[in-house]
Amino acid sequence: MAESGSSSISGENLLFLTDEQLRKGIEAMFFAYRGFTADPDRILDEHGYGRAHHRALHFINRTHGTTVNNLLALLGVTKQSLNRVLRTLIEDGLVESRVGRTDRRERNLFLTEAGQTLERALSEAQRERMRAAYRAAGPQAVAGFRQVLEAMMDDEIRRQYASLKDRRG
Repeated sequence: MAESGSSSISGENLLFLTDEQLRKGIEAMFFAYRGFTADPDRILDEHGYGRAHHRALHFINRTHGTTVNNLLALLGVTKQSLNRVLRTLIEDGLVESRVGRTDRRERNLFLTEAGQTLERALSEAQRERMRAAYRAAGPQAVAGFRQVLEAMMDDEIRRQYASLKDRRG
């Protein structure tokens, strides 16, 4: 992470970050998240949806046919909260719920064509922002950024993330 007035902090110095340096990193994360969500928020607002809808669309798209229980675990939300979001997405024709092939009690979730279109618009806005930031930062910074994000994850969340990475190939 570069600091104003210096070219960079050496790897050795990163072990001894001051509270002020950590505060700057925390604030940068808050403002970056605000920028990262700004474009999708505008699109979601046009449809009367919120970030929970976006997360559901994202992970249903990433894990075609995921079950409601798997989506609950990925999102870390209550069943009531997820049911409210899914009900809206299903009623609006963005998500389809199908009876499980092996276990008829399970419901497998798929994006409809309209759901895929909305998810693509939401994720493209974020990919463009990430692409520009990654280009500006360079490959070493991108790898370091990913390492920092992964190191901030709790063990269980890191396992879920790794499982998604494994599906990407």
